[in-house]
Amino acid sequence: MKAKRTISICVAIVFALVILFPFYLVLINSAKESANIIIDPIGIPEKWMNLFSNIKKVINNEQYNYWAAFRSSIFITVASLFLLILFASMAAWRMCRSNKKWASVLLTIFVASMIVPFQSVMFPVLSVYRDISNFTGIRLLQSYTGIIFAYVGFGGPMAIFMLHGFVKKIPYELEEAAYIDGASSERIFFQIVLPLLRPIQVTIVILDGVWFWNDYLLPSLLLGQSGKIRTLPVAIASFIGSYVKQWDMILTAALMSMLPMIILFLVAQKQIVKGMVDGAVK
Repeated sequence: MKAKRTISICVAIVFALVILFPFYLVLINSAKESANIIIDPIGIPEKWMNLFSNIKKVINNEQYNYWAAFRSSIFITVASLFLLILFASMAAWRMCRSNKKWASVLLTIFVASMIVPFQSVMFPVLSVYRDISNFTGIRLLQSYTGIIFAYVGFGGPMAIFMLHGFVKKIPYELEEAAYIDGASSERIFFQIVLPLLRPIQVTIVILDGVWFWNDYLLPSLLLGQSGKIRTLPVAIASFIGSYVKQWDMILTAALMSMLPMIILFLVAQKQIVKGMVDGAVK
C-alpha cells in the first residue's frame, strides 16, 4: 500500500510540474528583456525588478490600451455569466420539474450540442450575425451585445446539464408547500429554488468565467482585432507584428491577464469541488 501511495504521489507531482511549467515560463520571462528571452527562455531572470518595469510599459502602451481592454473583459465576463446563470437556472428547473416528453427531448438536445466543436459553427455564426444585423438593424458584430449573446448560447448547454442534475436533488416538497401557501411560480423560483442552486452556480461561474476571460477565438471573430472593443487576449495580439514580436510585452501582458482568474480560482476552489460533486448526475 505504501509503495502504491508513493508512486501515486510521484505521478501526481510529475503531472503538476508539467501543467505548471507553461506558467513558470510566463512568470520568469516576464521579468526579462526580449533579447534575453530568446537567448535563454528557461533561465531565471537576473533582475526580478524588470517585471515591474515591463508591467509599467504594458500599461502605458497606447496601442495595447490595457485599461480599456480590462474594462471590456470585465463587462463581457460579468454580463455573460449573469445572464447565463439566470437563464440556465430557469431552463434547468423548468425541464426538471416537467413530466412532459418535450422536457427530456430538449435536455437531450442540449446535451448533444455539447459535443459539437465550435470550429465547425464559427463561420456560420458570423453569417447569421450579419443577416440578423441587416434584417433588424441591431448591431451584433463588434458590439457587446453580440459577444455576450454568443457566450450565453455556447455556454448554455453545459450549464443547463449541470444545473439539471442539481435540481433533481432539491426536495419537491419545498415547492409543493409554497404552492399550497399561494406562492406563484416566479416567487418559488427566485426565493426558494435559486438560493439553493448557489453551490453549482459558483462552479459554473468559475469554469465558464475562466473560459470567457481567456478566450481568444470568439472575440477575435466577433469583435475583430482592430475594433474599438477588445478583450485582453485579443489586445495582446497588438504586440505581435509581421516581422517583430515583443516577447517581453507579450508574456507580461499574458501574466497580467491570468492573475485575476488564478486569484478567483484559489479563493473559490472549495466551492468548485463541492458544486461538481453535488451537481453530478447519478
